[in-house]
Amino acid sequence: MNVFRESVRDKVLYNLVVFAVLLISASYLIGQLTAGQDVKIIKDLGLAAISLFGVAIAVFIGIGLVWKEVDKRSIYSILAKPIRRSEFVLGKYCGLVLTLLVNVAVMTLAFYAVLAYMNWRTDPLVREAWTVPAVDVRMLPAIGLIALELALVTALALLFSTFSSPFLSAALTLGLWIIGQFATDLRSLDQVLPSRTAGWFARALYYVLPNFAVFDVKAQVVYGRAVDIRYLGLTTAYGLTYLTLILFAAVVIFSRRDFK
Repeated sequence: MNVFRESVRDKVLYNLVVFAVLLISASYLIGQLTAGQDVKIIKDLGLAAISLFGVAIAVFIGIGLVWKEVDKRSIYSILAKPIRRSEFVLGKYCGLVLTLLVNVAVMTLAFYAVLAYMNWRTDPLVREAWTVPAVDVRMLPAIGLIALELALVTALALLFSTFSSPFLSAALTLGLWIIGQFATDLRSLDQVLPSRTAGWFARALYYVLPNFAVFDVKAQVVYGRAVDIRYLGLTTAYGLTYLTLILFAAVVIFSRRDFK
């Protein structure tokens, strides 16, 4: 709860959330420029804004969760109390995840408010021509997977913050997130690379690094196709498993760190 309160007071957090809400609202104006495709444009931009600004919050706040305590020397007074190091790490993580969930909820409400406003202002005859309704609950699973993706990004940021500086933690977290968006391409690189060793290495990276592409179902829900419940379950299990392993590694590294 202390991490949650500190994150809420952070001006960077407010700026990111406000900017994301403004972008979602501005997508309505952009959608008006594309006749017949305005609903899809708004949905695409809205879901992308929730994802991108959620990642920004996870990275730029998550990288300082542990480093800030070490830099201010407040870690000594915290660990002097009857608090295990594992409790400290997991408490930091849960506080930031709670902050992210609140912000995703705020951005989701703004997103649906824009869609509801557009639905209200549009002529009924035009609405009947839409293949997908503006306010579509089938987008909620996509937002849920975005939230799970953000929880995984937060775990990575926390892991790196246990042993490196904020700049390096941000670079490593963003680097893995970008690579994870193209993880599927790594699996097929062995078919185009001339070196067999490089192909095997790329395939090994595919299985080791987090595959963030599996959380992206935005294109599917924008066109009104429901996310398969089995895919949703398997992806959720994959995300939670990977998240647990990362948190375990963060706890082990932080527990062995010497602050003398």
